Amino acid sequence: MEKPGMPEDCRDCGRAEGCRAGEWLEREGLARERVDAQGRRWTKAYCGGGGHFENWLAQCREIGEVEVEEIDASMLACYRESGEKLLCIWIKIPG
Repeated sequence: MEKPGMPEDCRDCGRAEGCRAGEWLEREGLARERVDAQGRRWTKAYCGGGGHFENWLAQCREIGEVEVEEIDASMLACYRESGEKLLCIWIKIPG
């Protein structure tokens, strides 16, 4: 069985039933920086998947040290239906 493709913009995917994309996007937009257990500061560069993610990851690696975090995307119908992973790229802030 073929999985449905991912939409260009999750907010416009047309799969509103059971999808809380707007809620997730609003919450995720608030988390722009974090500090890890070693006291290092990180900034979020990108959240998404597929080819866009791979392009962002390659570019971020050119900038500096990166960390990839897999996000629970169960509330997003488009990710749930496609089986695609939702990933965030964090870049270490020097200092």
